[in-house]
Amino acid sequence: MTLLSFDWALVIEKLILIVIIVLTTLLITLYTTFGERKVAAILQDRPGPNRAGPFGLLQPLADGLKLIMKEEIIPTSASKWLFILGPGIAMTASLMTSAVIPWGTDIHIFGRTIALQVADVNIGILYIFAVVSMGVYGIMIGGWASNNKFSLMSALRAASQAISYEIAMGLALIALLMTTGSLSLKTIVADQAAGPWWNVVYQPLGFIIFFICAMAECNRTPFDLPEAENELNFGYHQEYSSMKLGFYLFAEYVNMIMSSAIMASMYFGGYDLPFFDETTVVPNIAAMIGVGTLLIKIVLFVFLFMWIRWTIPRFRYDQLMNLGWKTMIPLALFNMLLTGALILAKL
Repeated sequence: MTLLSFDWALVIEKLILIVIIVLTTLLITLYTTFGERKVAAILQDRPGPNRAGPFGLLQPLADGLKLIMKEEIIPTSASKWLFILGPGIAMTASLMTSAVIPWGTDIHIFGRTIALQVADVNIGILYIFAVVSMGVYGIMIGGWASNNKFSLMSALRAASQAISYEIAMGLALIALLMTTGSLSLKTIVADQAAGPWWNVVYQPLGFIIFFICAMAECNRTPFDLPEAENELNFGYHQEYSSMKLGFYLFAEYVNMIMSSAIMASMYFGGYDLPFFDETTVVPNIAAMIGVGTLLIKIVLFVFLFMWIRWTIPRFRYDQLMNLGWKTMIPLALFNMLLTGALILAKL
């Protein structure tokens, strides 16, 4: 019996790349929590975390250790398996988004060309939408399985909010796809690197709509209605403790980082560094410069998320829905029609 001919080297490359991306994302997420507290402290004119380690740099490790050491509690009236499944789905869905993001140009090791992208699928943006939609199930399942009315109300809010803003996000992306002509993120980034301008120049309104919808999808202030502590105590993870609670909290920050990576790739050239000719340096060094460029863009977007959180107050629920259905969707439709008209006018 002969085995199917697999390119085992390719499988090992992809597995190593997945491990590197996941571990790097989790490490960045760990220090994103520290960064958020520092940004909040600066905006509120106070020092922030400065006790654990030099300049408070060990604070995220202290927080993680505290979560791990806490007792695992499952309420007696909760649906046990769904209660455990909820945070698992939320965390897995948030990490799966990274599979189609091109982190840099190809690198060459031992005579092999390795793409810094886990999966270059020609429906990359549809894949992202599918995975983002799956993340809502983690919140819904966790909120329902807790058998707590506040958790359930919070989960219903999260689901309705996600549905409302995914429509406008999808319409904003349709306008972008009309200009790029591809659903592959690798192609979109490569076209921006080869062309004179990034996509944000051609789609400024589409980018603004996408950014606002990304904040709503990540449940970030001013769209953090599922976690409105003055109305719903603690939100959909009220009954959770230890690492299950940690998974929900981590998933929010991972979603924020992945949203930043997607926006950087689709609208701001991804790994493309302006005014830099990649042919002047060794390909591997050019790839590392590209990775660094994308990470800098992600950090800037994450800072913008944090700045908005500590500046703008939370919406009321009716304001949230009005903005989604009466403002974002009509604006996205207008942007799509305008883009179509301009493309036809060019032809």
